[in-house]
Amino acid sequence: MPDANVRIPEEARDRLAAMAAEEGLSLRAYLARLADTMLTPAERAERAERAKAALKSWTGYAPTATEEADLDDELDRRLAQVQRP
Repeated sequence: MPDANVRIPEEARDRLAAMAAEEGLSLRAYLARLADTMLTPAERAERAERAKAALKSWTGYAPTATEEADLDDELDRRLAQVQRP
């Protein structure tokens, strides 16, 4: 497979190279592994929809958009409490 050149700021390249080195990988190998393990927005949305369908079929639970938003707000509130010094 041919390589591609990607232009990024030097600081970003150096940071990625440092993370790769910490794992004993070349920058090329690290980026290839990162690309293989990350999901695209479309893949994340598809996975979320499958999870919702599985939850509904398994438990019958199907929250409304308002309930989901309320639960998200509650989770954000709790995470903010934990992250405070």
